[in-house]
Amino acid sequence: MFTFPIPAVRTVIERGQSDAAANGGFRNPYYGLKPGEGEKPGLWLVGDSGVYIMANGKLAQGDRPLVVYSEECHPVGNPDWFDYKRRHFGGDDGIEFLDAEQILPLINRDFRFTHLRVQLSEAEVSLSLIAR
Repeated sequence: MFTFPIPAVRTVIERGQSDAAANGGFRNPYYGLKPGEGEKPGLWLVGDSGVYIMANGKLAQGDRPLVVYSEECHPVGNPDWFDYKRRHFGGDDGIEFLDAEQILPLINRDFRFTHLRVQLSEAEVSLSLIAR
């Protein structure tokens, strides 16, 4: 499982929306293999060198998306990040689209929680809130 501070999750979603408004929409997380899928407000859960969430708005030439690493799987400062990623995300790189329409109501319903937890299984991605 991977956890992200809720303020950072909000910031990534907002950044994706502002990038999309300025640059013509949202990027397709599936390299065009699933046209139209995931091209809406949300964020990408990415596993490559660590696991992070990333803004999904289209970018201007030379711009970089906003990225926030999970607390458990940051390659800087966590020497076990690779084993953790392989165990909880898989050995291959990948992207999962997380829809803002699912995330925002979840994080807006109770402000006692501090972190969004994302858990992956073979069949699904589950979201939950925790307090730290």
